[in-house]
Amino acid sequence: MKYGNWMTLSVLAAATALAFAWGGEPEKPGAKPDDPPAKKPGGLPPLKVDRSAPLMLEEPPEPKPGPAARKPTGPVADNSPCLCCHTNYETELLAVTHAHGNVGCIKCHGLSYAHRDDEDNAIPPDVMYWPERIEKACEECHDEHDAPARQVIARWQERCPKKTDPNTLVCTDCHGQHRLKFRTVWWDKKTRKLIVRKEGQRILMRHDRPKHKEPEPAEGKDM
Repeated sequence: MKYGNWMTLSVLAAATALAFAWGGEPEKPGAKPDDPPAKKPGGLPPLKVDRSAPLMLEEPPEPKPGPAARKPTGPVADNSPCLCCHTNYETELLAVTHAHGNVGCIKCHGLSYAHRDDEDNAIPPDVMYWPERIEKACEECHDEHDAPARQVIARWQERCPKKTDPNTLVCTDCHGQHRLKFRTVWWDKKTRKLIVRKEGQRILMRHDRPKHKEPEPAEGKDM
């Protein structure tokens, strides 16, 4: 037997064995392409291709890029010393938008070397913002607000429905997510005094948690 004939017989034998393994029999002469193959009792169900399925002629739309994916048009502020701990601000809208305008964390929060070098996480940043100070701080650079009233109200209802008094609204209620939802350390932002530090215990954001009194340290232990 020639080599070519031997190879042909081998391929046919392999195809026959594969057809039986999947529970079917080799197609008989005259069988139509759409006819299901015969099923072998006790075998797996035959494979059938759905020829009526629509073809995807277009690629699915790509998701809109987030603020971190947008290309800045000028110098970008270097926030890497802060992002090594505050990784959630690497893609946070307020932080990224300001960074793309070359306004970094230190512009608002100071150099904060002691805070950055404190592995015990007890020293606050040089500058912090309590609610009454946020709007005044934003007005130092943003002297106007051109959003239509209906958009402001819609954002208010979406972002902070619990705030029913407009006098309690601050800029960051609507702009960005520039807050830590949970934290293990809390300072009085006016006095920069440590209020709460509980290792491993997550503490809710200020407006989601009851007001904290300064905890008294346990006897023989420092807070």
